[in-house]
Amino acid sequence: MQLSVKSLSKSFGAHRVLQDISIDLPKVQGLVLIGPSGGGKSTLLRILAGLEYPDAGCGGVVFNGKQIDFEHEDALVAHRRRVGTVFQAYNLFPHFTALQNVTLPLVQVHGHSPADADVIAMESLQRFQLEAHARKKPAELSGGQRQRVAIARAIAIKPSLLFFDEPTSALDPEMTGEVLEVIEELKDEGRDFVLVTHEMGFARRVAGEVALLADGRIVESAPAAQVFENPQNEVTKRFLAKILKY
Repeated sequence: MQLSVKSLSKSFGAHRVLQDISIDLPKVQGLVLIGPSGGGKSTLLRILAGLEYPDAGCGGVVFNGKQIDFEHEDALVAHRRRVGTVFQAYNLFPHFTALQNVTLPLVQVHGHSPADADVIAMESLQRFQLEAHARKKPAELSGGQRQRVAIARAIAIKPSLLFFDEPTSALDPEMTGEVLEVIEELKDEGRDFVLVTHEMGFARRVAGEVALLADGRIVESAPAAQVFENPQNEVTKRFLAKILKY
């Protein structure tokens, strides 16, 4: 994917979450956002996914040569339809089965017939070894299974780009491994993605580019090997020294 962001800022009330964010990636498959909690990673991801509106830099977000139009809701909705987003809290409807959670956007947003949506959804669930759980509701699934359903839902719409917002933060180590394996498989298939994670070993393995955010700014952005082996910024050095200590 190609990504360009220029002078992007975002505040919630008096709190400035993102401050003059700029990044230019002519070609990268996976962008991984790391950094301390509260640094602005999830907010940046949500803006790139079209789920939040920036306060400044509205005209400066470009994916694959196409500018995200934050000024017109129809254009923004069209952008959201082209991408798939996976959240840390799954965002599954608790009263729907796994299959219904996957078919809902196919029917309501993408215009598939219920019959076609069932076929597409079941194929997506089978892709992640979830066919036996298709008729179960989220409460009947493990955390790893719920997150895989969320990924199946994101994949089913055939997105041009995937966004993962700390998809393993609520999972125990075994379930974390399940979900990370799925994301790595998608990466190996050549899918473009933006990922927010605290899993540093995984970030190093799958990222084409790593951007470290702290205090609402990108303090360092470079290929993964450079960031982890030879960081240039003191903030990056301190963060990695602390998080990789154990």
